[in-house]
Amino acid sequence: MRLSLHAVRKGRRVRPAELDRVTVAEAADRYVELVRAKTLTGALSPATAEVYARDVATLVELAGEQVVLDDLSGADVDAILLAFARKPDGRSSPTGSSPGRDGRDGRDAGERAGQSPSSQARFRRSISALFKHAALAGWVQLNPMTASTVTARERGGLRAERRALTREQAQGLIGAAQTLPETAAPSGKRRDQRTEARDAVIVLLLATVGPRVSELVRANVEDFFTNDGVRYWRIFGKGGRTRDVPLPDDVARVLQAYLERGRPEMAGAAGEKALLLSWRGRRLARGDVQAVIDRVQRAVDPDQRRSVTPHGLRHTTATHLLADAVDMDAVRRVLGHSDLSTLGRYRDELPGELEVAMRSHPLLRGRP
Repeated sequence: MRLSLHAVRKGRRVRPAELDRVTVAEAADRYVELVRAKTLTGALSPATAEVYARDVATLVELAGEQVVLDDLSGADVDAILLAFARKPDGRSSPTGSSPGRDGRDGRDAGERAGQSPSSQARFRRSISALFKHAALAGWVQLNPMTASTVTARERGGLRAERRALTREQAQGLIGAAQTLPETAAPSGKRRDQRTEARDAVIVLLLATVGPRVSELVRANVEDFFTNDGVRYWRIFGKGGRTRDVPLPDDVARVLQAYLERGRPEMAGAAGEKALLLSWRGRRLARGDVQAVIDRVQRAVDPDQRRSVTPHGLRHTTATHLLADAVDMDAVRRVLGHSDLSTLGRYRDELPGELEVAMRSHPLLRGRP
């Protein structure tokens, strides 16, 4: 496996003597001082300088004050950009919002609102300018923005160019989810407040079956059934269409363990039907799923970890099933697409896939 930039910098490459190993907080202070000095010459307006200063302060908050700036990789920058995109917008007013489907009031929904696309694009420009200066000042050897895959789109804000996880990243996340119920450290919570088994089910279903997040949170216990020894999930998709998707054996076992020992036993219609419940017995909302993924990611080895959204895991399912030469129509049916042309948008390029394909060329197999 190729070494990550972070791993290389942990002693496997000689640093130039002139590199200034400043922390993120120190670099931010120096850079903001420089930016504010430009207002004295008229190169920047005071308002623009304060916007830069605010964005840089947010970078410090998301990256960590004591982290060395040179230790941030492109993957770290991606995680910071996506974390900012999900950061609640303080200007959002929850007043007047209607209750969500999970029974919580509008304030929760308002607090979960992320940054606007324009704010996301501005934040990326701000930290890009900081790292450009850092490279010139000798604070970093390589500008990590050059390895970042998250770009600002005209519509939809910050998005990764490649949404699917690599095989190593996906296997790291799946492995963490499978072992989460057994390896979770005691948290002081009562048994009925523990959510590790539920979190494992969420990540495994997203990563191996690739449902839409709306399909996942809408699932009920009765939607899972067994036929001829195979566990199926009857997914209620878009346009009133349903599809029966067989679950991998490992996923079916984790699901069964959750249903037997991990799912809260609560009264009420929602508590009786919904597959995924909070420890209070309420059906999970779409906005809760990302927090679950992020929580499981903390158990993944840093060299395999990459921030990913529920939709990114849907891309991961499609990409790796197709890369393994699974029939395209079968993948289409798993994802619930109406035609094959839609499936093409979910097929992401994987590092090294062309080299693998040409090494095992079908026309050259079996030749002496």
